[in-house]
Amino acid sequence: MLVLYVVLAIIVLAILFNWLYIRFYSKKLAGALSNEDFQSTMRKAQIIDLRGTDAFDQSHILGARNIPYTQLKMSFAEMRPDLPVYLYADGQSICVRAARYLVNKKGFKNVKWLKKGYRDWEGKTKASKKSY
Repeated sequence: MLVLYVVLAIIVLAILFNWLYIRFYSKKLAGALSNEDFQSTMRKAQIIDLRGTDAFDQSHILGARNIPYTQLKMSFAEMRPDLPVYLYADGQSICVRAARYLVNKKGFKNVKWLKKGYRDWEGKTKASKKSY
């Protein structure tokens, strides 16, 4: 029974640590944008969908390119560091991690993300023409 409590405590601490990590870097990078701000300034930015290819193919923000988070380190060269980069995924966690990587490791200056994620997106989308 003690082992179960230890494992449960480790899981709770891991979740807490992840939440604190995202909260800290979200404030430090100061890149969260509301739906309205994202929509009003996205025409001048590179819009990157960090979700998987299947999710992107089903529906995505109009004008977005798909670079899944798992492939970001191999595909960041497809982005121009001199232009703003707008990221989105299903939530904020992956976006903050990707923004931190682009800013701290690759020297991008202007990286923002959709605060509440794609699920709450209210702007124009493009659905796939594929039939599943």
